[in-house]
Amino acid sequence: MELNSEIPTHPPRDAATVVLLRDGAKGLEVFLVKRHSASQVLGGAYVFPGGKLDPGDSAVHPRHLNLTPRALHRKLGEPETPLEKAAGLFVAALRETYEEAGVLLTETPVAAQADAAPDFHSVLSAQGLRLNVAALQPWVRWITPRMPSVSSKRFDARFFIAAMPSHQTAVHDNVEATASAWLGPREALEQYWNHTIEMAPPQIMSLAHLARHGSVASVLAELATRAPATILPESHDQDGQRVICYPGDPRHSVSTRALPGPTRLVWRKQRFEPEAGLATLWSD
Repeated sequence: MELNSEIPTHPPRDAATVVLLRDGAKGLEVFLVKRHSASQVLGGAYVFPGGKLDPGDSAVHPRHLNLTPRALHRKLGEPETPLEKAAGLFVAALRETYEEAGVLLTETPVAAQADAAPDFHSVLSAQGLRLNVAALQPWVRWITPRMPSVSSKRFDARFFIAAMPSHQTAVHDNVEATASAWLGPREALEQYWNHTIEMAPPQIMSLAHLARHGSVASVLAELATRAPATILPESHDQDGQRVICYPGDPRHSVSTRALPGPTRLVWRKQRFEPEAGLATLWSD
């Protein structure tokens, strides 16, 4: 990844991301895909399946959803967001999961994979499927800093948590993503620290949060106790070094912490990393 110093003038684009979780032999595991190296956004980095909101996502008929648009609006927890967009974000999350990971979350279990099926919206219409939007739990809203550091684009991305269906298999699409893996959160962070894989700050901080849980049930239990946090990181150049600060950091405009882990990441060795070392990502 290259460090960006441009300040874009366009507003953040709405996006949705799904953090697929499962209980593995050694505990909690998360599904990560490696973005194609030619991608304009985080090329070569390991991310959670996701992408921008498309017009068709907000146009999906309510008959294809197992919760009403109004219920989804309440569930998202963003009163200022129009109802149609709120429902569309849930659909976008499931569409991207289907397109990038081959996982289709529907009310009635299906086993079709993305590489063997047509367009997402065509699948819904042709098979009369109802999307299991109820399976998505809003987790955190990440808004790209006003001065993005690893991309010249800004996104307003809603991260959702979902348990991996036992009857399906997650696999990268070999188009937008060229590799994939199920990894424990701490294992993924160790691979990033050892330069085995690349990751961007939202994934680093998200895995740091997940590293405090041992099971899918533990993550879902925490989500039931709080509303999704909104995080707008703030970037600064300090002593010739780029620093990304999070709520609770002395240099951030919001004094109350919004997530566990370090309150800042610094640019070193062509990547962002915690100022005081790897272990601070999961230590209290």
